[in-house]
Amino acid sequence: MKVGKVSETILKRSIFKQIHTKREEVLLGAGVGEDCAAMRLKPGEVFVISTDPITGTVKDVGTLAIQVTVNDLASSGAEPIGVMLTVLLPEEITEEDIKEMMAQVEKACARANVQVMGGHTEVTRAVNQPVISVTGVGKAGEDRLISTAGARAGQDILVTKWIGIEGTSIIAKEKEEELLTRFSGSFVKTARDFDRYLSVLPEARLAADFGVSAMHDVTEGGIYGALWELAEASGIGLEIDLKAIPIRQETVEICEHFGLNPYYLISSGCMLMAGDRGHDLVRELRKEGIPAAVIGKAVNGKARRILNGGEECFLERPKTDELYKIYK
Repeated sequence: MKVGKVSETILKRSIFKQIHTKREEVLLGAGVGEDCAAMRLKPGEVFVISTDPITGTVKDVGTLAIQVTVNDLASSGAEPIGVMLTVLLPEEITEEDIKEMMAQVEKACARANVQVMGGHTEVTRAVNQPVISVTGVGKAGEDRLISTAGARAGQDILVTKWIGIEGTSIIAKEKEEELLTRFSGSFVKTARDFDRYLSVLPEARLAADFGVSAMHDVTEGGIYGALWELAEASGIGLEIDLKAIPIRQETVEICEHFGLNPYYLISSGCMLMAGDRGHDLVRELRKEGIPAAVIGKAVNGKARRILNGGEECFLERPKTDELYKIYK
């Protein structure tokens, strides 16, 4: 394609025609020449805004772009409403590729009941693969707003589902041929299908109703990065039981194959929480079919300890995500 803005014809035919999910709160949405979007809020509601790019994979980039941003909004206790997309495309992109990418976006939006409110799409020599940057907009009651910085000493630290599920799914798709030389087809398919666990909206809603004081979606940097960020934002220490952190066998074996540390692997779909009565919340989550586990405690001070039987180590500042090692 030619460098520059995507043509109006392609914009209408392969982008706007893919957008079907609508929200009544959105007053001004995507259209030719529209540079802004607008939404209505009720008294006592607040805007919640999040932004994220997807750069680590080209497989299912449209799906991941929406899911990651929706998860971020949910972790603040907000209801996701809409997204704005900035889509940067390489010259070798085809219109069929664009159409497929937007179909992924719309499917993910429909699942989350989120509207594409607008954005910008262009072909540029600055990228060698599609890059989607998403700004998400949600709403929350002022009394339901939850932040990463809300954890307090004495509270339980818990996670939902398993660590590394997003990274495992991406690796299984990007490196499928190599993995099939070592693992069975059913094993690789199971790992690929971990993307069905990426939404944290159900657990976020339940946890907000339960009264957790902090939530953080475990994304780039993995569970160790997320724990550090939660502790740093809240000004607390941590005592985490390594053996209590839930991880799937597929993640363990795929990480061993590529020499990756799963505790630093991107983990969208795993929600980190802090709150009182953590074991009661785990039971409520499990009643709804959502796996969860208490993995430790928030404590006074600055020490962030990882306990493994009789051994212990200390959390370090977040590192580069392990996912990027598979592309070297």
